Amino acid sequence: MTTAEDIEKAVERLPPGELARFRTWFEAFDADRFDAAIERDARGGKLDAFAEEAIEAYRAGKSRDL
Repeated sequence: MTTAEDIEKAVERLPPGELARFRTWFEAFDADRFDAAIERDARGGKLDAFAEEAIEAYRAGKSRDL
């Protein structure tokens, strides 16, 4: 059995309160990882082309207020 499978089985056995606690923790953990990846990509210039495309669309009047 793999580590991921072990974790899946352990999560399946959690009582409802502990599952809710785990879910809250995991959502925050996952969001932090995602934010860190976006920050790395932004610092590394990987998002520059997307930003330029958005700015060009805005300047061309192709955007709207949300």
